[in-house]
Amino acid sequence: MAAVFNQPPLARRLLPVFQGYDAFLILAVLLLCAAGLVTMYSSGYDHGTRFFDHARNMMLAGGIMLVVAQVPPQRIMHFAVPLYLLGVGLLVAVAMFGLTKKGATRWLNVGVVIQPSEILKIAMPLMLAWWFQRREGQLRALDFVVAAALLAVPVGLIMKQPDLGTALLVMAAGLAVIFFAGLPWKLIVPPVIIGVIAIVLIVIYEPTLCADGFDWRVLHDYQKQRVCTLLDPTKDPLGKGFHIIQGMIAIGSGGLNGKGFMQGTQTHLEFIPERTTDFIFAAYSEEFGLMGNLFLVFCFVFLIFRGLMIAASAPTLFSRLMAGAVSMIFFTYAFVNMGMVSGILPVVGVPLPFISYGGTAMVTLGLGLGILMSISRAKALAIKNAERMEIG
Repeated sequence: MAAVFNQPPLARRLLPVFQGYDAFLILAVLLLCAAGLVTMYSSGYDHGTRFFDHARNMMLAGGIMLVVAQVPPQRIMHFAVPLYLLGVGLLVAVAMFGLTKKGATRWLNVGVVIQPSEILKIAMPLMLAWWFQRREGQLRALDFVVAAALLAVPVGLIMKQPDLGTALLVMAAGLAVIFFAGLPWKLIVPPVIIGVIAIVLIVIYEPTLCADGFDWRVLHDYQKQRVCTLLDPTKDPLGKGFHIIQGMIAIGSGGLNGKGFMQGTQTHLEFIPERTTDFIFAAYSEEFGLMGNLFLVFCFVFLIFRGLMIAASAPTLFSRLMAGAVSMIFFTYAFVNMGMVSGILPVVGVPLPFISYGGTAMVTLGLGLGILMSISRAKALAIKNAERMEIG
């Protein structure tokens, strides 16, 4: 007589897929997504389907996060080298026969138009975390030199496009891994001191450095103009300084509690350029004021802190480095975007995570969150399995 096996209900079979997720991390992301949807509805009111597209991009990022979270960190590590080589190879292809738009060669047509530099935002920290994992227990100064070379290649290719914003994000992600791997302070302090001295000299000699015809050599003309505009945006208030001036006006006019939802005059009279993408923080600040900004900053701090907590408790060096790098990617995105809109950093193309419109950036964020969730989930499930074995 054949044995009859009762198959568990579908809900019970799917239950393991949804176990082990970090509730605090999900809460922070949901709060940021809610703020992003509310702001997009207001700032993108005359941009057709932009609000619905933003919601779709969030759902896509969430789906990517759920899929990647199912992959154990050690298996993710196997993708590090192929993904890095693919990214660098595509950057070389862009340099050779990429598409040029508005003076920048950043795109590649492979049936669909893609921007290969976006791959490196995740591939770069993955590659460096893989490298330091292999060198665990025997790190030498030469290993950090190799890591710096691995970082310099894609950053140099991206800056050549030119794309200063993406190069900054890739470099920040790579430097975060190198720092968390144990880079000695004696190698950290000198570049910081040189950077501070350079900033002071630029401020002091700004009239000379920003004069027409003065060649900065290491920067393109448009990059020089962005730095000079930051130092004094009133020199060209209707041209290069327009973005910064309007952003600061919108932020200041929001006051303590803001003008109210859908009541932002700078936003709805279209004074804020790129109000649904790079400068959406100005639109948010105008309508929700200082209190709204404090809420947004709290959400980002909470998200970053939770990510660093996951990094601190991760069981392997690769997991620790990757979780720390992803957390610092969120910090770099938020700090640079808020800083440039507020007029304390040069204007670069860096979106505000979960708030700014953009499908590619949202997919990258979903992938980073998935890796972070995978690391947290792997540890949670390991602890749960260990407890079951003790009970059994």
